[in-house]
Amino acid sequence: MKLENTGIEDLVLDVKTLTRVMESKGFMLGGSWDYERVTYDYKVESNETNITHYVRIQGYALEGDVDKGNAVIKLLTPILGRHYYPHGVEYGDTEEFSKDLIDKAHRLIKNVQPPAEANQVEQ
Repeated sequence: MKLENTGIEDLVLDVKTLTRVMESKGFMLGGSWDYERVTYDYKVESNETNITHYVRIQGYALEGDVDKGNAVIKLLTPILGRHYYPHGVEYGDTEEFSKDLIDKAHRLIKNVQPPAEANQVEQ
């Protein structure tokens, strides 16, 4: 599920600042990054058996390399997904989430927005 109008989509930051801000708020840099993309996940436990939810914030490099730490990252629209053990995470539009979970996801995203003095990069 796309989490539209969060204010974080299209934000541009250097990767070091972005990672510092995200990790300070509990989002972890995914191991599947490459030279051009990053993924930050926040794990939200569920009362349902073998179900975990994830708030995912993704971005791609406008310039530089992620692995070298000199990338300038543009963030995409955050998404909310449900992990079905042992099959994987579903982020599709057909997934249904409670209002409480959606509200929590929006609060988490709002919480990671870097302060104005952070190293934001002009587009």
